[in-house]
Amino acid sequence: MKIALYSQKYKPEYHSLLVAIFEELITHQDTILVEADLLHRFTERTPLSYFIDTFHNVDDLAPDTDLMLTIGGDGTILWAMTYIQHLQIPILGINAGRLGFLATISQEEVADMFTKIRAQKYHVDKRSVLQISHTNGKAIAPLNFALNEITVIRQNSTAMITVEAFLNGQYLTSYWADGLIISTPTGSTGYSLSCGGPVIMPHSKTLVLTPIAPHNLNARPLIIPDSTEITLHISNREGYYLATYDARSSILPCQTPVKISLAPFLLKTIELEGNDFFKTLRNKLLWGEDKRN
Repeated sequence: MKIALYSQKYKPEYHSLLVAIFEELITHQDTILVEADLLHRFTERTPLSYFIDTFHNVDDLAPDTDLMLTIGGDGTILWAMTYIQHLQIPILGINAGRLGFLATISQEEVADMFTKIRAQKYHVDKRSVLQISHTNGKAIAPLNFALNEITVIRQNSTAMITVEAFLNGQYLTSYWADGLIISTPTGSTGYSLSCGGPVIMPHSKTLVLTPIAPHNLNARPLIIPDSTEITLHISNREGYYLATYDARSSILPCQTPVKISLAPFLLKTIELEGNDFFKTLRNKLLWGEDKRN
């Protein structure tokens, strides 16, 4: 197998896990590619007697890479996606963070994880990705896509913003709020959920519009088909607003409306045999827990 390994940063508590992963992959004569800074920080502590190739960006990864392993939390997977982009390399996350809906493999399960991968006891999920652009189609930034959500939100102000929303060119409503979240099914368990949005099954062909602290109190989350093209016109006292796309952001003038639609690529994630979305909900959101029992 050809396996890429990524973490946002090297942490000393990851060291023994990295050692175990390298030993596993080398024993099975797998091809290994490690994010350059991660390998550099690792070898400062433990020099390697064998060569491991590195990658710096999406141009360094081959499309025939079988798998990218990430170490961290869900945020690490969001950053890993900026290396994969259109290459369709499946991601599997080892959870070294806190609450993980994407990074679901605990460090204690790593040995079993490799056993199931080599026995092909898994399936690949395809998750929708959003992109944000100017209304003329030009991207607002080089990495203008998001797996979880795209938001427009007030910038350095306590005053609300007004978001006029159009769906496929048809006027929907004006949100008077701190902002508006446009979430994929994957992102429905993130920021949108904390603002009162619904949990959506990962394979649903839908998006959800969730207002952030709306001043028009009858505004409620709205589920729409993911084929919908969303156009937003934003106004406020400051003249600027913040557009975020996962962990990245841009400050835009209010004269700049934006268009949000599906990106031309999907993200593939691996779900091991024995894991599923319902199990994740029970484990992460404690569904079914009752302190009386």
